[in-house]
This record gives sequence, C-alpha cells and structure tokens, in this order.
Amino acid sequence: MNLSDIGLVGLAVMGENLALNFESRGFQVSVYNRLHSGKESVVTRFMRGRGKGKNFVAAYSLAELVTSLKRPRKVMLMIRAGQPVDDVLRELLPCLEPGDVIIDGGNSDFRDTGRRMKEVEERGMFYVGAGISGGETGALTGPSVMPGGSVAAWPLVKHLLQAIAARLDDGTPCCEWIGPGGAGHYVKMVHNGIEYGDMQLIAEAYLLLKDYGQLKNDQIAGIFEVWNRGELNSYLTGITSEICRMREVDGSFLLDHILDVAGQKGTGKLTAVAALEEGDPLTLIVEAVLARFLSALPDERKKAAGYYRSEVRGGLGKQEELAEWLGHALYASKLVSYAQGFSLLRRASVHYGWGLDYGMLAKIWRKGCIIRSVFLEQITRAYENVPELENLLFDDFFRGRMAEVLGAWRKVTAMALVNGIPVPCMASALTYFDGLRTSRSSANLIQAQRDYFGAHTYERTDASRGVFFHTDWNETGGGISGTYNE
Repeated sequence: MNLSDIGLVGLAVMGENLALNFESRGFQVSVYNRLHSGKESVVTRFMRGRGKGKNFVAAYSLAELVTSLKRPRKVMLMIRAGQPVDDVLRELLPCLEPGDVIIDGGNSDFRDTGRRMKEVEERGMFYVGAGISGGETGALTGPSVMPGGSVAAWPLVKHLLQAIAARLDDGTPCCEWIGPGGAGHYVKMVHNGIEYGDMQLIAEAYLLLKDYGQLKNDQIAGIFEVWNRGELNSYLTGITSEICRMREVDGSFLLDHILDVAGQKGTGKLTAVAALEEGDPLTLIVEAVLARFLSALPDERKKAAGYYRSEVRGGLGKQEELAEWLGHALYASKLVSYAQGFSLLRRASVHYGWGLDYGMLAKIWRKGCIIRSVFLEQITRAYENVPELENLLFDDFFRGRMAEVLGAWRKVTAMALVNGIPVPCMASALTYFDGLRTSRSSANLIQAQRDYFGAHTYERTDASRGVFFHTDWNETGGGISGTYNE
C-alpha cells in the first residue's frame, strides 16, 4: 500500500473540505474521525460519499492513521479548540516518533499553541498552529493559511500548506510562515476580530439605510452592489448584497424573517481580552463583540423599546446622497478597524518577539479569507513603504483619504445619534480617531483625581518622564509634598 502524504483528524465541514482540497492537489490523504454519527462511522460515510473513488485512506484509530503515513509524518488536527485538542494529543503522541509534525488547524488559543509546541518539541517532534480562514468554501477551494510554531517544521509542511491555499492573481500563495510559538493562531485571532468589526460596520450601514433612509431590501442590495465595485470591494460587501436580495418562496425577503440575535464562537472575545492584556485601545472590535452580546438580549430590548419611543425621523435627503455619505463613513470606520487590528499585532509582536511582517499579513489576507478585500492592497503598500509603521492612520495615502471622507463620516455618525439609531462601531471608530489626534487630552484631570483620593502620583509637563509627584490636595493651594520614583 502506498503511504499517504498527510493524515487529517476531524471530518466536520472544515476538515472534510480541507481533506478534499489536499486530495485535489495531488496528495494522498489518510482520514480519521474520533466520533461516530449514528450507527455508521463518519470515516465510512465519507469514503462512501464525497471521498469515493478518490485518493483517500480510511483509518479507524489514531495508531492506524499514523502507520499509513510517510516519514516524517504530518498529522493535521481539524477539531474543536480547547480540551479536545489536548485529548487527541495525549493519544496521538505515543504513536509518533521524533521528526514528525502535528498541525493544529483549528481556532486554538495562541497560549495553548505555545504550550503544546513546547511539550511536543520536548519529545523531538514539531508543532504547527495554523490559522485557517475562508469558511467551508475556502477550505475546499483555497483558504488563507497562517502557520506558526516550530520553526523547523516549516520546510516540512510548506509544500502541503501552500498547495491548498488561495492564490493572488500573480500566483503567490496566501500562506506564509508567520512566526514562532503561537504567532499563527494569534494572527488568525486578530483576523477574526477585524472580521467582527467589518460585519458590525456593514450591519450598521444596513440599519441606517433601512431605518433612516427607509429603503427596501432590494434597494439596499443595489447600494452594496455599487460599493462592491469600488474601494469598498470585499467578500463581506459582496455577500451582503446577495443576502439582501434573497427571497422566500412567497416573495418576501428572507432577511426580514431572520432573528436579530447574533451568535459567536469566541474569537472576537479572545481578541478583546488580548488587547486589554497588551494595553491596546481596540475600541471598535470590542464594541463589535459587545454589540453581539446586546443582540442576545431580545426580550430586554423589546421591553426597552416599549418604554422609549423611536426618535427616527428618516427619509431625509436623497438616496444617492445618503449612500455616498454612508460609503465614506464605512470606509473611514473600516480603516480604523484595520488600524486597531494591526496596532495590536505590532504590540504583540514586540511582546512575544515574533518579528511579524505586517505587509505580508495584509497580502495573504487578500484572497481566500473572510476579510479579503481590495482595501488590503493599500495596506500591503503602506507596510512595504514603512515596515514598522506605528498606525495605518499615519500612512500618507490613508491620511489623504481620511481628509476626503472625514466630513461625511461625522455627518453620518451625528445623524445616527440624533435619530437614535445605534452605530456602536462607527461611533467608537470616530471617537478613537479624535482621541488619537488629540495632543492634549483630559487624562491630566484623571491623574489628578487618582492622586487626590489614592496618592497614586502624577507626572508633570515641566519634568522628565518617569519622575512622579504627589500633592497634598487638602492643603490650601495644593502643596507638592515630594517626588516618587518607585
């Protein structure tokens, strides 16, 4: 029997499609699934169904899977993040030998990936945490792949992972080595955080067109279709147009029948927590996560709606004018979302010593992944021009575009707030922008308050940074009682 090029554990939607993707690129794939579906093995069902007549090898245990693989063996895990990964590793590792490679393609916490990498390397093997984005379609036809972990593993798995990845128009695979430890899964986590922000911003634009513009779904679809032909072109913009047009059998719009409670799998929350740990003001993405939390309170929202009447006047201005302003506001807010995401990546890269290549990240996100968009092309150029750019808002091109769209952004946000239409991400993006460009903020008062009630000290504008002062605020005139250097 010919030995397989790779083994894949987990035949849920993503795993099954990735297995088919590998096989379509000329690789022989061994497949295994831990759980059964009814009386029939998931592996048996796959071999009789989508895998029939293709270059797959069925395995009914991890030991059987391992013995079917070429050395050094490569085993890819496409299973639920968390304890299931540790459970499989506990059973899998004794079957492997030094030099073999394990690839975790799920949405594992980057900390877990770093821990697992160390444990696996202690046994002489290699561990790769590969973020994979693109949904079930991307998994089948070509996702964006973000591998990190054991550096020595990259030459062993590069040909496999790049073969299944999406490709840019010039043939460049949307898969490159991200960095050591949990870098790959961290980058995927931030990608998902940006995705949360993108989706919420688009939802806010939809709500403004619907409630303020009083437009029908097919009219809204037309506006998103126009946006998708310009600088707002993206996968999410495109599918929004299709979603708004979809009708039921009776002719009504499907979107109007979908419950307004948004689900989530936790990667947005992980991004928010990571930002808090790094001290990075990820305001827009955090608001996107909180907006989903608020959506999950339909009974409370209905009760509040009964207490407080709607303030939406709506129908003001021309449709073309509203669409133009809103398109500019969406662009500006989207820029802030990406600026915040890349700012977090920059801080984490310094913290963990990953040496992330931000231009490369923007490049491999341009195809295959959920946030793929024409927008990322300019981000790639921004980091090619200045590799250590502190913030995308400092890039010359984006500075110019922001000057052009800022007025419309302010008008749209103000219009939403005056009319009681919730735009948490759009408003937080604008507040972040204004906060960033405020050279003298109100934080001096906060420092004075902290020193007043807790003697937490403060720094002065007429002294060097790192020199701290305390005032006895209860004395007449507020005398300075000394400096504090601890």
